[in-house]
Amino acid sequence: MKKGIHPTSNHVIFRDANAGKDFFMKSTMTSEEVEEQDGIKYYVIRVDVSSASHPFFTGKQNIIDTSGRVDKFRAKMEKAGSNA
Repeated sequence: MKKGIHPTSNHVIFRDANAGKDFFMKSTMTSEEVEEQDGIKYYVIRVDVSSASHPFFTGKQNIIDTSGRVDKFRAKMEKAGSNA
C-alpha cells in the first residue's frame, strides 16, 4: 500500500435521533461533537434514519418531519383540492 493516500479511519458513533439508538463503528467521517467511552474518543454523527427507525426494518410506519415538509405538503394538497 502506498503511504499518505488513504483516509484516516476514526472511531464513530452514529446516533439515531428518532430511535435514541447508538451504532459504534469505524468510519472516515468526523464531526465537531466528540464523546469518550471506555477511554476511546468517538466522533458523534447524528442521523435522522437508521435501521432502528426505518419502517422497512421496524415494521412500523412513522412520519419523520424534520423541516415541516409534511405540513407544507398537506397544505398544498388542501389548496389544490379547494381549487378543483
